[in-house]
Amino acid sequence: MKAIDVKSRFEATLLRPAKPEDGRSWAFVVLPKDASEQLPRRGRTSVEGTLNGHPFQATLEPDGQLSHWLQISTALLEAAGAAVGDLVTFELAPVKQEPEPDIPPDFQEALAAAPSARSVWDSTTTLARVDWIHWITSAKQLKTRAKRIGDACDMLASGKKHVCCFDPSGYYSKAFRAPEAEQF
Repeated sequence: MKAIDVKSRFEATLLRPAKPEDGRSWAFVVLPKDASEQLPRRGRTSVEGTLNGHPFQATLEPDGQLSHWLQISTALLEAAGAAVGDLVTFELAPVKQEPEPDIPPDFQEALAAAPSARSVWDSTTTLARVDWIHWITSAKQLKTRAKRIGDACDMLASGKKHVCCFDPSGYYSKAFRAPEAEQF
């Protein structure tokens, strides 16, 4: 990985979620507000950076408080020689170009069945597609997700390039937040 154009440098303690959804232990960090403010948006944002000098690229999640949090893979922890509870050093910068998001299979099928929606989808920006997918995948129930997929196809087919009524930061709806940390 090439050297990054560092936008923020900070230290943070690696945390473990109090109640991991899948039952497996993993680590995360909540970015300090001033580090998050250096990023181009409050919603999902891809960054390149280093953890204790070890390079990585990842997508930050919104925390609903106009900041971000990052789930840290076991591989990155091992490569950086870090563990939950450690105070570590991060350097971050937004990626030069946001990577194209993976389209969930159920949404792919819906777009394939709606050529006019697919046409508008193909003409949207990468960041708009990130928000559409984030809106769909943030549904907590399958019924809500299915409705959002149908609504997305309807909105796209009508020419809307951006999902309406969706706050990707979670600040106004409080839809997104960092996991609750386990107490050490």
